[in-house]
Amino acid sequence: MTQTTVRILARMSAFPDRLEEAKALLIGLVEPTRQESGCIRYELLQNLSDPTEFTFIEEWESEAALNAHLSSAHISQAFAQVPLLIASGPDIMRHTLLI
Repeated sequence: MTQTTVRILARMSAFPDRLEEAKALLIGLVEPTRQESGCIRYELLQNLSDPTEFTFIEEWESEAALNAHLSSAHISQAFAQVPLLIASGPDIMRHTLLI
């Protein structure tokens, strides 16, 4: 059986009055995450029609690599700030590529 990567879409919306703080927090996750073992792709998008909405597009070599990421120090620190900055989410959806 061929091993497939794990792909993630993680969506969240910031409180409008905390938008810049939330954006800075999320941008700060990108470089440390890209350095993690098993990270293939880690991108942060901001919705053009609703600037409070952010989406991470991720690709990981394996579930184990994703799980290590989710328990990393920088992610744990960010999750601690989520109630103050993020109005909804994160909604984390796991996918596998079909074709």
